[in-house]
Amino acid sequence: MADRHLAELATGGGSDEALDQLERGERTRRQLLLGALHDRRDAPAGPLGSPDVAWQALHTAYRQDTGQVERLLLGPAVGSWVGHLLRRLHGTADGPELWTEWGHLHRLAVSAALLAGTDAHLPVPVTDGRLPLPGLGMLCLPGRWTGHRAVQATVHAGELAVGSGPDQVTLRPVHGPESAVWLPLRSVAPGVPLEDLDPYRDLDGPLPPARLDTAEFTAWRRVFADAVEVLGARTAPGPGRLDPGRIRSVVPWGRVGVLPPPEPTVRRSATTGDAYGAMVITRPAGGVMLAETLVHEFQHSKLAALLHLFPLLDDDRAERYYAPWRADPRHLTGLLHGAYAFIGVTGFWRDRMTDGSADPGTAAYYFALRRLQTRLVVRTLATSDRLTAPGRRLVAGLADTLDGWLRESVPDDALRRARTAAHLHRTEWRLRNLRPARSSPRPTAAFWPDIRTHVFAVRPGVPRTADEFLAADDPEAATSRYARLDPVDPHVRAGRLVAYATLHPGRTARRILARPESARLPGSATPR
Repeated sequence: MADRHLAELATGGGSDEALDQLERGERTRRQLLLGALHDRRDAPAGPLGSPDVAWQALHTAYRQDTGQVERLLLGPAVGSWVGHLLRRLHGTADGPELWTEWGHLHRLAVSAALLAGTDAHLPVPVTDGRLPLPGLGMLCLPGRWTGHRAVQATVHAGELAVGSGPDQVTLRPVHGPESAVWLPLRSVAPGVPLEDLDPYRDLDGPLPPARLDTAEFTAWRRVFADAVEVLGARTAPGPGRLDPGRIRSVVPWGRVGVLPPPEPTVRRSATTGDAYGAMVITRPAGGVMLAETLVHEFQHSKLAALLHLFPLLDDDRAERYYAPWRADPRHLTGLLHGAYAFIGVTGFWRDRMTDGSADPGTAAYYFALRRLQTRLVVRTLATSDRLTAPGRRLVAGLADTLDGWLRESVPDDALRRARTAAHLHRTEWRLRNLRPARSSPRPTAAFWPDIRTHVFAVRPGVPRTADEFLAADDPEAATSRYARLDPVDPHVRAGRLVAYATLHPGRTARRILARPESARLPGSATPR
């Protein structure tokens, strides 16, 4: 990678040229992984026979139309499949009968032949009567089918025939409309598939299709269009900015219909390093929150691609580090991923303060909160002796970006709420995850929801709960209401400690916030 491109990516952003270089690296990695799979000679003997016929069909299609087949093979779901299958072959993953997972190669060969206009004749695996074709859609065979079966597929002049005799289904999938037997892959925008059919669309192993109904698909297109409009407000490259054309696929999660109404925020999103540019997302109600999530997840893709090019750290995988956006302790790689993702989120909200796409006060709060939290994590990373030279350079670049942002002005009320929310999260995390005195990780800390981050985004007009009084800058009223609640509940105890520190600033308050798991307040229960 060119030195200037690494420097750009180390800011948290990256020019088109830098992102192009990451994509070229991912192309090479995909070729190497497919080559490793091609060289295996331990495919299980099963209903499909040898995979050589599938490899040959792929080669024939590639020679005929290299561009089409290469785009197919570089698809995110193909990366998830080949990564998962290689892990299975190395004994670090599990799944359904192995021949069916190898058989996804046969489905790829059929798709490649259809896209390139070549002929192919080979068996393919069908699951419960469904034949997914990567990059195209899914064939639904009529009749009663259960389990995994092998059927014959023939491609000739763009036409696909599956099965034989009176039960044979024939169609032209590349441009075929939706029908009782064919579900085409749909897109939320030109070039951005909404992937709800491919068995390898998720983070690792195969899962059944979850076709969105028409209303939910329409809602996805609307909210994605709104997100694109938000992202289009800033076109120059920089942290928190994203060209939606860089997204390779969106995988809807958790719902196939419009009811019940979606939450205002994204409740789940994820990426995998095997599927560059793809993201699993629960649909939010509005475009701003989706735009934030697209930025967040694309940052993960960028860092995963960098990690494929450079060893950025030597991680012992010990889960001991505080991440302000997680309930659980993180290992060093997870901490670096979080920092890189949230520097993008911070830059996103910085832009929203002035472009009119979001409430300026809310944007200022999230900008102030995330810059503070991300800088804390970057400081932790910078003190680690496990970073490599490229890793130290990346972390130093992130620190420079954040230090510049920390010097930028934010309205006092938004800054106060952000600082309080940051103290609350860290305090509750330590109460739940660390033992008193020794401050060592608990062996089993239960998951807990972070509800305060979003509560503090807007100053309550008429506060009712203890948290709302604290968000409204009334720590005395908050303290009296926390006192009516369970004193050993970590959520309540965190509120009491932060409220006390707010009312009594000074050395004692700093000591309480630094080691809340060992702190005691008059009238409170002994920490456990």
